[in-house]
Amino acid sequence: MTGSDVSPSFRLAYVPGVTPTKWVRIWNERLPEIPLTLVAVPAAEACDLLRGRGADAGFVRLPVDRDDLSAIPLYTETTVVVVPKDHVVAAVEEVSAEELADEIVLHPLDDTLGWERLPGRPAIERPATTADAVELVAAGVGVLVVPQSLARLHHRKDLTYRPLTDAPESRVALSWPQDETTDLVEQFIGIVRGRTVNSTRGRPPAVAQPKTKRPAAGGAQRKPAAGKSTGRNPRSGSGGAKGGSGTKGGKNPRSGSGAPKRGKPRRRP
Repeated sequence: MTGSDVSPSFRLAYVPGVTPTKWVRIWNERLPEIPLTLVAVPAAEACDLLRGRGADAGFVRLPVDRDDLSAIPLYTETTVVVVPKDHVVAAVEEVSAEELADEIVLHPLDDTLGWERLPGRPAIERPATTADAVELVAAGVGVLVVPQSLARLHHRKDLTYRPLTDAPESRVALSWPQDETTDLVEQFIGIVRGRTVNSTRGRPPAVAQPKTKRPAAGGAQRKPAAGKSTGRNPRSGSGGAKGGSGTKGGKNPRSGSGAPKRGKPRRRP
């Protein structure tokens, strides 16, 4: 948001294979007044889109340049090999990269796996996209190694896939421009990380209120019980002293006329 006259909104980019439905639903429940717009983007263009402020945040595939983009890794995908249903690989639960040595392994230009050395034999020409490579697999030209989400995205009835061991894996992350960690980005980070709606993360702490003493019942200061000394009981007039029945340990001096101290009974001989 750059001005008060602009209605707030949130643009979320996502690369093929990522399904942001769950997070979008939570956003709409918590922030119904702020529309969220989804922006589909090829994996190779996602980081440039974020740098150009074409989206506020996005689900991308690692690695990303941490010099200008922040990223929170979310999960790692299983790598699979896509083959025709009647292929020998379809008969096993998983396959190793070594077992693809005699296969033509298609390597599309939008490949998301960081291969040091591609398994199998290379095709004469690289397909432009993963979708094109899937069509070639269906035509019996070769096999394709991709993250499992892309195999599901391009599912066909005549194709299947199996996990591939000893292969690089693709990691998905939430990314955004480092200098644009806005309140809305923080809100979405909280949703992705599973914070509850009552989470205090990112909110200022409540100001503690000073404690006040509760007054005694009736709003008045409590008085000592009857018959108990308060420590001071002055009397006016001659011969005044501490007294009153029930006081313990007090002396009872006599005056010269033999009269007892006021308030005390005469002692019997």
